[in-house]
Amino acid sequence: MSHSNRTIWESMQAKGYDRREFLRFCSFAAMMAGIESTALSKVVHAMETQPRPPVVWLHFQECTCCSESFIRSSHPIVADVLLDSISLDYTQTLQAAAGKQAEKSLHDTMQKYAGKYILLVEGSVPTHDGGVYCCIAGRTAEDILQEASKDAAAVIAWGNCASHGCIQAAKPNPTGATPVRKLISKPVINVPGCPPIADVMTGIITHLLVLGSAPELDGLGRPKEFYSRRVHDTCYRRPYYDAGLFVESFDDEKARKGYCLYKMGCRGPVTYNACSVTKWNGATSYPIQSGHGCLGCSEEGFWDNGPFYQHLASFPGFGIESTADTVGTIVGLTAIGGMALHAISTNVRKHEQIEEGKSTPEQKAKE
Repeated sequence: MSHSNRTIWESMQAKGYDRREFLRFCSFAAMMAGIESTALSKVVHAMETQPRPPVVWLHFQECTCCSESFIRSSHPIVADVLLDSISLDYTQTLQAAAGKQAEKSLHDTMQKYAGKYILLVEGSVPTHDGGVYCCIAGRTAEDILQEASKDAAAVIAWGNCASHGCIQAAKPNPTGATPVRKLISKPVINVPGCPPIADVMTGIITHLLVLGSAPELDGLGRPKEFYSRRVHDTCYRRPYYDAGLFVESFDDEKARKGYCLYKMGCRGPVTYNACSVTKWNGATSYPIQSGHGCLGCSEEGFWDNGPFYQHLASFPGFGIESTADTVGTIVGLTAIGGMALHAISTNVRKHEQIEEGKSTPEQKAKE
């Protein structure tokens, strides 16, 4: 059997992994792809029987941080097996071949596996001045993208560059940096972030490998399983936000106590991503946990969204979420219904208790 026609299981056997490690890999892969545990047998069957689909990974206007993120998946077997399966075909950063041999590999893959290969695109595509700002092998990025996407079974836009244009598209956008979805006429799975979380990337690749179809997407083409909730909704600092306790300076006492970073410019309340749940570097941490506010790097236009360290005046929400500057005030409370009044007064009480070093009822219950 040729090396390229091996299944995931056969590839793992060749690398020295045993059956137990294979089943553990299947379980982890299913979890990251959002597949229910009851369907684990389908995942195992697919990994045992289906040949790995060829993958073409293109790089345009970007810094390669998406690739750097992907190869740091928290599960070593995932990184080992999946990275191996894509690097065998064509990836401009990691492949061993160069020059004519590399380009031959690209065209051979597209011709031999027309309608079957997965196209991954990293980086935005310049369109001004004939696209001269990004050329590979004498061809513009847009020309390469159009050819490679034509017969692709699925197209994934890795990172904010490919999904939204990112910093290259910041005003005045001199190169005409354009996201992939605006240049091709087929559906694109957008995986925004600068870069995306490694395990999110792994989960989406696994979903395609196992189920042969794209995961459920939202209106912006993002996989719902990873981009359906705001970072704010699952942030461990959220209770401090609700209580009106905010960091005022990165080196103040409130910062040392781990208070909410909203006033320092945190964009968590308007950013949809899995950072606070999946985290980075083997689920070790994420920006807010390390003491820096969210920049909103998975959202379109984050680079032009005002100074990073100036908080938004307000954002859509209810009651206490209306604006950080008015949390804890009692102006207008008489016009609010009893339930809203109770909710806000409870948060004001939490604020006072935390400031005084007392335990809240919730904390006492945990104790």
